[in-house]
Amino acid sequence: MAVADLMVLVFNVILYEIKEAYFPHSFLNYTPICSLVIALIYISLDWSVWLTVTFTFDRFVIICCQSLRFKYCTMKTALKVITAVFMLSILENIPIYFIFEHREVINDVPWSCYVKSSFYTSPTWIAYLWFETILTPFTPFALIFLLNALTIKHIIMANRVRSKLRGNNREACQTDQETENRRKSIILLVAISSNFIFLWMVNLICFICVQFTDTQFLETDYNDSFTIAEKSGYMLRCLSTCTNTFIYGVSQRHFREELKNVIIRPFLSIANIFKRWNTKGTSSKNVNE
Repeated sequence: MAVADLMVLVFNVILYEIKEAYFPHSFLNYTPICSLVIALIYISLDWSVWLTVTFTFDRFVIICCQSLRFKYCTMKTALKVITAVFMLSILENIPIYFIFEHREVINDVPWSCYVKSSFYTSPTWIAYLWFETILTPFTPFALIFLLNALTIKHIIMANRVRSKLRGNNREACQTDQETENRRKSIILLVAISSNFIFLWMVNLICFICVQFTDTQFLETDYNDSFTIAEKSGYMLRCLSTCTNTFIYGVSQRHFREELKNVIIRPFLSIANIFKRWNTKGTSSKNVNE
């Protein structure tokens, strides 16, 4: 998930947005390269989103499907799922490369990327746009919401059973660590669902506007409200790829421990070096004496 999100930042933020703002005449603005970068943006976005879905399913299996847990939640299965999602993301977004044409030609060199007018009229391209949007983000919306809802329902039912088994002892209920962990899991799942849906909502509304109005993608009129909304949607979509990994990562105890080790280890290494130097200095002094 972290690698996929990093790819989104590299392709979308650095190679596209920063390039457009600060290096508009670089080689990255050649039409073939520009088209390739945009295709890579969609590949990395789909990979990031669907890894979030698979991670959500993984948590669902761990909490709700004890019989499947030890068969599915393995390193081997994770490797297969990650590879499959990556390959399908590439195959799904190959057509993206072919929907753009040059905006202008300078010295026989095609510059910039402009969505072909046939993209909005051709039945094939319209069908592909619907397919792309249904696959991402409609389907992830539904799956993340459904899986998290089922997981939360399972946790609530388990808590009720646990409370009945423990009786009406309020003090025991308040100090029940298992119930507290489940409560934190519910908060985490609600945060993930809300974060994903909220940050993708603007992008989804822009898609609906394109389908039912005369507006078009990638317009450059920044006085136009749709262009502002579209750019804001892209920004929030990039933010979504970062926050999901952050929320999932910080919520994991092992991740926090590893992060703490990464931060502390350089200081421990420096302290050990000074300690060895001091030990050598003391030994040399004792030998001289």
